[in-house]
Amino acid sequence: MSTSALPRRGVLTLVALLLVALNLRPALTSVSPVLASLAEALSLSPTAQGVLTTLPVLFLGLAAPLAPRLVRRFGPERAVFAAIALLAVTLAVRPYLIIPGLDLPGIANLGLFVTTAIAGGCIGVTGVLLPGIVKRDFPHRVSVMTGLYTVALNLGASAAAGTTEPLRQVFAGVVDTPWQPALAFWLLPAVIAALFWLPQLKGTAAVRVAARHGARLRDDPLAWQVSLFMGLQSALAYSVFGWLPTILRDRGLDAVTAGLALSVSILLQVSTAILAPWIGSRMRDQRTVIVVVVSMTLTGLLGCLFAPISTVWVWAVVLGLGQGGTFSMALTLLALRAPDAVTAANLSAMAQGIGYTLAALGPLLVGLLHDWSDDWNAVGVLLAAIALCAIGAGLGAGRDRQVASSLGDA
Repeated sequence: MSTSALPRRGVLTLVALLLVALNLRPALTSVSPVLASLAEALSLSPTAQGVLTTLPVLFLGLAAPLAPRLVRRFGPERAVFAAIALLAVTLAVRPYLIIPGLDLPGIANLGLFVTTAIAGGCIGVTGVLLPGIVKRDFPHRVSVMTGLYTVALNLGASAAAGTTEPLRQVFAGVVDTPWQPALAFWLLPAVIAALFWLPQLKGTAAVRVAARHGARLRDDPLAWQVSLFMGLQSALAYSVFGWLPTILRDRGLDAVTAGLALSVSILLQVSTAILAPWIGSRMRDQRTVIVVVVSMTLTGLLGCLFAPISTVWVWAVVLGLGQGGTFSMALTLLALRAPDAVTAANLSAMAQGIGYTLAALGPLLVGLLHDWSDDWNAVGVLLAAIALCAIGAGLGAGRDRQVASSLGDA
């Protein structure tokens, strides 16, 4: 059955796609606002906190190679549904597999770490599949759909970052461990997304992810540049998701305000998530846009780390505008550098698999450096180095070329 014969371009499909995208960050950004409470309740060291913020990002990358296999076996729609359904179950049980007060803290906290890793894997599989579906079903509206997809993703991230700590405070008068229902709350949007995705299972036209073609991509320098840009900008993003509230609390903000700063920063990504791909897709290449948005990200990060705390909202705004552009451009490159849905799906699997595995080092190194130095100076140097490397990779990935041409495909 041809793709054009399937009812995938209607309003219901668009809504289902955006609801799925809405769930690709809350499992991550809901943890950082209550990280201090978790650390106190569970006796987590800064290194352990770094591992906790790193695990979901690492499994974003480790799970990405599973996506092509799931597509070949079940089709992309069923694979997305399975991943979102498992994510909902994982978010439901994650807080309650923790046993506060147990004499063996490593065992007490094991459920938290394992389920956080599983959540990252579910998100990784879904994130690989959606760009190929967008390329297939909206081939002439890739930049617009990428922008909308990124907006939904940012809204989910922002909502979780800004409301998890207030939820914890609301539940504080009801239960003894209020961070548990505050974290479990985020299973609700995953359940809703799974229900809206169900109609997509009635007919599936698979985005075929050919193993041979995917393997050949690994010999292509442009594919590696796209992958490195994806990974390096993600290392910055997940360092922010995992550590910005802690950084701002150390600098004097209270927990709610620190979480709100992260939420506002993520929410502001919505504007550049739409604008950057729109501008970039209309330029001869995307290098200028990439340099601008990564530079804004670095400026905002350094401002949050070192500028007077009274100016934190200025830097949170700059950071959000920069990161909205960097992530949406990374997604846009997956489509622009690929001539068709097959190549886009393969490039997505490679870029997100390699990229997110690399990105996992970001929040982990932040935790290790902070634990070692007991301040944020070395962290600032690390984040600056990552941003400069991202600009270098972006200058290669942003050129007006396609991976199929590099491979000599017709």
